[in-house]
Amino acid sequence: MKFANRLDLLRSNVFADMDRAKSKAILAGQDLIDLSLGSSDLPVADHIITEIQESLSDPSTHGYLLFRNTQEFRETVAQWYSNRYGIAIDPETEVLQLIGSQEGTAHLPLAILNPGDFALLQDPGYPSHLGGVYLAGGQMYPMPLRAENGFLPVFEDIPETVLKQSRMMVLSYPHNPTSATAPLSFFQKAVEFCQNHDLVLVHDFPYMDFVFPRGEQTIAELAPSILQADPNKSVSIEFFTFSKSYNMGGFRVGFAIGNAELILALRRIKAVVDFNQYQGILNGAIVALTGLQEHIAQNMQIFAARRDVFIQGMQNMGWNIPKPEATLYIWAKLPEPWSEDSIGFCQQLVEKTGVAASPGAGFGKSGEGYVRFALVHPPEVLATALDRIAEFLRTSPSPSKP
Repeated sequence: MKFANRLDLLRSNVFADMDRAKSKAILAGQDLIDLSLGSSDLPVADHIITEIQESLSDPSTHGYLLFRNTQEFRETVAQWYSNRYGIAIDPETEVLQLIGSQEGTAHLPLAILNPGDFALLQDPGYPSHLGGVYLAGGQMYPMPLRAENGFLPVFEDIPETVLKQSRMMVLSYPHNPTSATAPLSFFQKAVEFCQNHDLVLVHDFPYMDFVFPRGEQTIAELAPSILQADPNKSVSIEFFTFSKSYNMGGFRVGFAIGNAELILALRRIKAVVDFNQYQGILNGAIVALTGLQEHIAQNMQIFAARRDVFIQGMQNMGWNIPKPEATLYIWAKLPEPWSEDSIGFCQQLVEKTGVAASPGAGFGKSGEGYVRFALVHPPEVLATALDRIAEFLRTSPSPSKP
């Protein structure tokens, strides 16, 4: 049987390999503590669940959901955004409902790139950003994110020959996997750069609320929206999800806001791929945006406590890393002798201890030498994981060098 050549670029998947390693560890009798996936273990708020449950008994919610049927959702999103960031949004032309933000970031390159065009992507970065570029026949130019630059790309390092063939740039802050944040001044620079080089600026924004408080700064100051730097929406589109702030990962609901031409182009791609998800889920999402928001701050207190437990446990074993200011991840530079073998470290760690983590190499070439831990278990489980990691570091032999 013959398949399309585009699949060749998608064959290598570190996370699929790690999933097999986790399954193997379970079959071998290991008690798995999975810190590899950023799927929150916290519950969805009761008022959101109640709204979805009540929708189930309403037959009018059971049919296909076309664009016009998402009007109330889009109007709610536009008002929510305007209230939060002070920028007016047209719900008819500048908002698009999505089946999770990943759907949008993966499909948008189909509307922007011709075969051979470049997309400027963060390295390390979220894997679906790269997958969407490959499916569109585009090329990826990696923008290295280095600790000495605060894990921000250096635009001046991008070759002019690449810029001439580039059509889009993808950013995401607070950042997965590095946990880095970006100030508004950085986004202003990015907008000006993209305007000067005729690039679409894509900002994936799932961790908008996942910033730990610092002084008197507001969330909007700690985690700016790209449209604060591009209020006229000249080149920008931004993707939001309910997976993180509202713990609704399994409900697959998100949206895009931004330049009307980009929204229309993405809508055209979406129209030939799917209808939309269930109306009851959108009803729950509307309640999420308009209802009480106290649980978000409460969730952040929970993740801050988990972060502190994990950082302290790593320090106790002599593994010292900076305390992250955002997200639900620990991005840890691997100690010797594992500093050039993140995949081997993670595979042996889960095989010998049952603790699963994500190898930095899975997020891009510049991720090698790091490992990502997701804080998706309560402190007592994290403490057990830390004990196992410490024992692994004490007793495991050095990885074999090729």
